[in-house]
Amino acid sequence: MSKFVEIVDVGPRDGIQSQPTILDTATKLDFITRLIDAGVRRIEVASFVNPKRVPQMADIDALVGRLPKNDGVKYIGLVLNRRGFERAAESGIDQINCTTVASETFCQRNQGASIADMDKTIAEIIVESRTRGLFFGVTIGASFGCPFEGEIDPKRVADMARRFADLGVDEIALADTIGVAVPTDVSRLLDLVMPVVGDTPLRAHFHNTRNTGIANAYAAIQAGVRIIDASCGGLGGCPFAPGATGNVATEDILYMLERMGMETGISIHKIIDTAKWLEKPLGSPMPAMVSRAGVFPVSAVN
Repeated sequence: MSKFVEIVDVGPRDGIQSQPTILDTATKLDFITRLIDAGVRRIEVASFVNPKRVPQMADIDALVGRLPKNDGVKYIGLVLNRRGFERAAESGIDQINCTTVASETFCQRNQGASIADMDKTIAEIIVESRTRGLFFGVTIGASFGCPFEGEIDPKRVADMARRFADLGVDEIALADTIGVAVPTDVSRLLDLVMPVVGDTPLRAHFHNTRNTGIANAYAAIQAGVRIIDASCGGLGGCPFAPGATGNVATEDILYMLERMGMETGISIHKIIDTAKWLEKPLGSPMPAMVSRAGVFPVSAVN
């Protein structure tokens, strides 16, 4: 099995969208440029949503137009509905990711639509994406638990993943939106999902709300997942999920993977430097543990 793990840094979108400080476009571009310089090759940079609901994303049209052109770097834009998809497609962003939710209540509160309505929308968008030659992935939010309905039946998530794979999406992400999963939950769900999605690549997206995010990422990697979301500095959290805190930190994931002998192509030192730089414009310290403690051994260079 491959020792390479692709890290998708979601800091410029999922990381900053829940922060009280709104970063200007120039600072966001600086953040993204620093991630690229560190070796990150897929970055979630924008959420094409109503700026009244997520004011941190109000400048995304201008942002996408000014993104650094770098061979091998792909930028991802999140959408929740057809309107968001149209904006994303017109922006020229490289990849589009649509979020739906495994919980009916959460889906209606977050997307303003039922799960069935989202299924229909996604099926329609997939056809349009193919026509336009666009990369289109789907994230299944609250795959491990819902703040309103509680436990989520893994079979429900597997059924959703199978439907999306059958429709021909380019990628499926399983998201622990509120950070409730433990490693056995991850293994159990992947045991059900992996056989039904065929060759469709899987991403794993964990929040560290209850300090299990790193362990969950490890479980996903051990199960064979090779695309992991992380956020520089550990920033993030769903603004519509009560109590949700940050994503797993990119540098914490990198430290674990490097000590395991895995490869990412990303400099942990440059990610730490970026996390520390980000503290000033945001006006708060980063929650990432490795940025505080440093790498081991201290002489390690990457």
